[in-house]
Amino acid sequence: MFAYHEHYTVQDYQQWEGDWELINGMPYAMSPAPTLSHQIVAGNILTELTNKIRQTSENCSDCYALMEVDWEVSHDTVVRPDVMIFCGKAKEKIISTPLAIFEVSFPSTAKRDEQLKFEIYEKEGVLFYIQVYPLTNLAKVFQWVNGAYQKRGDYTSEEVVFEIKQCQLLLDFSKIWRDKAA
Repeated sequence: MFAYHEHYTVQDYQQWEGDWELINGMPYAMSPAPTLSHQIVAGNILTELTNKIRQTSENCSDCYALMEVDWEVSHDTVVRPDVMIFCGKAKEKIISTPLAIFEVSFPSTAKRDEQLKFEIYEKEGVLFYIQVYPLTNLAKVFQWVNGAYQKRGDYTSEEVVFEIKQCQLLLDFSKIWRDKAA
């Protein structure tokens, strides 16, 4: 007996209503909407990164911190990272590899963030992958080195430098937890 499995493409994905990700041809619903803590932490990350990019030299002039933008990885994979740093020219959609991705993880999304997305981001050569856990004020930072992720460390309130292209972005992890819901 054959098991039947649907396999969708980006063209299918573009027709769907609601919030979805498409990973290796399989749809993943992005509902319910993110929690208040999720949005506050992701917004704080976006704000901190945007401010750092603006404060750096002209070397970062083509870099952007983006929140919840689709990244079209392949013909059957579209992900929507919580926050990403993208450098280069984009024509309203991201089709080349971002340099850093932050995923804000809760128990309902942790497995997908820690396994499925980890594998995709590693395979695609995302320079930094940061898994952010608001319930414990912990961020796990992975750096892509020689074709694989190496864990750089666990951070709660430290300042960490991310070298992205010619930019050196100093992120103070203590600032991303501020104002989050208790």
